[in-house]
Amino acid sequence: MKEPIQQLIKLQEIDSRILAKRLFIDKVPGRISEQDEPLKLSRQNLEKMQQKSEALQKKKRDREKTLEDIQEKIKKMKARTPDIKTNKEYQAHLKEIESSEKEIGKIEEEVLLIMDDLDRTLKLQKTEEVVVRQELEKLEVVRKELDREVASHEKELSGLKAERLGIVNLIEPDVYTLYMRLLRAGGGIALSPAKNEVCGGCDMNMPPQLFVEVRKNEELLQCPQCQRILFYRED
Repeated sequence: MKEPIQQLIKLQEIDSRILAKRLFIDKVPGRISEQDEPLKLSRQNLEKMQQKSEALQKKKRDREKTLEDIQEKIKKMKARTPDIKTNKEYQAHLKEIESSEKEIGKIEEEVLLIMDDLDRTLKLQKTEEVVVRQELEKLEVVRKELDREVASHEKELSGLKAERLGIVNLIEPDVYTLYMRLLRAGGGIALSPAKNEVCGGCDMNMPPQLFVEVRKNEELLQCPQCQRILFYRED
């Protein structure tokens, strides 16, 4: 295989590795974001539980305050009982006390229901807090692993770039310009292997005589369809 083709094939191999590593690094934020979704959901659930428990605690305090106010009201009414003069006033007074005591019973039942609901909500909240911690731990493991892989890829990229520069310095400027144009146009692939009169890049047939010339690996020949530089390599 002639030297110019050998150099381009080597350069293509290095560029393919560089592109793969860059693609991996570029995708890392998206992979972290995917792993972050369960944590976001758990945090949302936890926030809902916290909001509900805070609302129930406030409701409980409000009802207990109302209860205290009614109890104080009853205490004052009972203190006034000796001062009542007529039977009619006395009966109305007792009825008012009885009504307030019934209201106390009703509020006490409400408080018990609120406490039951609050207890269930706090248990769910604690469960969700555990889930959030677990998801945080999982995410941290993923972050550390991806950070380690990114550092490894970046280190390898430095070596590949240095190796690439060494090869580029051996290639004629006009050949390198052609290679880079084809690399951009071909989605990162500038060279294609030819086999059985077929281009490995676009799977299109080529003229038999072109294939004969490609097999020699003496000239920079391009596929008539995809324009990639063709080369031949024994299996």
